Amino acid sequence: MPARRDGTLRVVADDADPVPGPPLPLGRRELLRGRGTTFVREVPGPPGAPTVLLLHGWMASGGLNWFQAFEPLGERYRVLAVDLRGHGRGIRSRRRFRLTDCADDAAVLVEQLGAGPVIAVGYSLGGPVAQLMWKRHRHLVRGMVLAATSHHLMPDQREQMVFASVMAAAAGSTRVGQVVMHLPSRQLRSWLPTRTPIRPDSLREWARAEMSRHDPRHILEAGIALANYRATWVDQVDVPTTVLVTTKDRAVNPRAQLTMAARIPGAAVHHIDDGHVVCAKPSFGRVLRDAVDSVESRARGARGLA
Repeated sequence: MPARRDGTLRVVADDADPVPGPPLPLGRRELLRGRGTTFVREVPGPPGAPTVLLLHGWMASGGLNWFQAFEPLGERYRVLAVDLRGHGRGIRSRRRFRLTDCADDAAVLVEQLGAGPVIAVGYSLGGPVAQLMWKRHRHLVRGMVLAATSHHLMPDQREQMVFASVMAAAAGSTRVGQVVMHLPSRQLRSWLPTRTPIRPDSLREWARAEMSRHDPRHILEAGIALANYRATWVDQVDVPTTVLVTTKDRAVNPRAQLTMAARIPGAAVHHIDDGHVVCAKPSFGRVLRDAVDSVESRARGARGLA
């Protein structure tokens, strides 16, 4: 299989993707001490480059959430994208899904790979995971980028159902998607965002195959964890942070995103005039890289003043 220009390959893991998808960096299984086996994709980046840890959204995976971002980020950073518990090829456990476990898993991964401190990038569900990683493992986080997320994602039942509907529509092959799709069509249409142009069949089929790997119980429990998440302590964040606000988001209210940004001391705000699935668009990679650059610049400056 030929190498790409940046030295990465299509994933050739022990259970490779069954249908063609986008170019992705090499993926591998990683045994996390005392926790279980997860799956991580890595772009080595330039020698000595800072590490960016990518934490994906609900009902996504490391590959699915970040496939547009690997190449732009890899030009300047070492990139790690992990599958969170119950998602994709992430850790399987009989324990109830907890966001704190996801944060601790990420911390063990960073420590085992000697990659810290990292810039933690959290999208949607990954936002709370990044926040909790900072709270529980401060020494491993040098900065954060929080995209399409908040410190309190679903303050009422309607927003909770919007979020579930958006993600389930993309994952119609999963049990969760089948349940949601049996809701009354008139009600469901009122919750869904404006449709984006249909992508090529190979990409859609790859995404469907990627989502079919999810553990249904963990997916349901992750939705509950999101609904209950409230980080009243975000005003204590002391690392450079950039918030990417998706201004047309119907899953995570843009006002909630802006409220979080206002509460984080010194947070920079970048607006994206798009909805919750903007991560699938080609323009997203460079927008995200600009946000990471802004965090890295401030982190480097703070280190120089220390």
